[in-house]
Amino acid sequence: MLKGLAITPPVLGRISIGKVVEKNGKRLPEKDDQFTLTSQVQSRDGWLLHPLNEELRNGQDGKLRSIPIRLLFNEPDLNFRADYSLFDRNTGRPLCVGNGETCKRLTKDGIQSLPCPSPDGCSLAQGNACKPYGRLNVVIGDDDPLGSFVFRTTGYNSIRTLAARLHYLQAISGNRLACLPLELRLRGKSTRQSHGTPIFYVDITVRSGLILEDALLEAKQREQTRQASGFDQSALDIAARQGFKNGAFEDSEEDTGAIVEEFFPVIEDQPGLVAHQVQLTAPAKPSLAQKLDSQATRHTSKPTV
Repeated sequence: MLKGLAITPPVLGRISIGKVVEKNGKRLPEKDDQFTLTSQVQSRDGWLLHPLNEELRNGQDGKLRSIPIRLLFNEPDLNFRADYSLFDRNTGRPLCVGNGETCKRLTKDGIQSLPCPSPDGCSLAQGNACKPYGRLNVVIGDDDPLGSFVFRTTGYNSIRTLAARLHYLQAISGNRLACLPLELRLRGKSTRQSHGTPIFYVDITVRSGLILEDALLEAKQREQTRQASGFDQSALDIAARQGFKNGAFEDSEEDTGAIVEEFFPVIEDQPGLVAHQVQLTAPAKPSLAQKLDSQATRHTSKPTV
């Protein structure tokens, strides 16, 4: 295995709730109120749709707001990885990844492990350059049990909800997370910051038409069937964890350009950034000693009569 290269789950396509559009000569992210499944092929007009995108829309009135899924791993943190991430917005290269306690940062001396104060306390995070960034891998359909679709997000609501749901579902299922019949679901809410405009985030629930108890029974039966066939879920989780640890940064440089464009855009006239620049460039107030010296100079320089 190549050292320094993170081995991540094979990806068949993307799940998004928005897209990048061109406005006034600039490419900017635009939110949506539905899921879109795309392939990994991008044209000048955007990502090409995956065949499952149209198939899953049937029966949902044209708006794809729920997707039946399964998970690859029993360990929540393998299915969904979230951390504070900083990218170079010019090159798209990942520069720093941290968890609020420690981080791996690319420096002139190579990758170093350093304390991570979180974006609020980090000088490198000025201008919303560093923020929470999550990646969720899910299985859609039965064609490829080890192939996944990836959902990326920098939204607090999605990150908080997905992390909580996965840990809760793992607990109540007796560590059978990979066997549960689940569903990605799009939810909306309004906040004071959104000024009443709905914002959308992603949740995970048991699949539509099933109550929780039925889903738990199905997971137990699926686990027994897998074990009888020789499927070793524990070994799969171990292999995945080793693969993630093999590299400092999960996203490859060939993907990070599109990631930065969609999730880490440069926001002009940002109050926080402007205030920071003003603070750095504002002249310092004169000290008391400087005021006295200046006053004495003015008095001595006056002509005598």
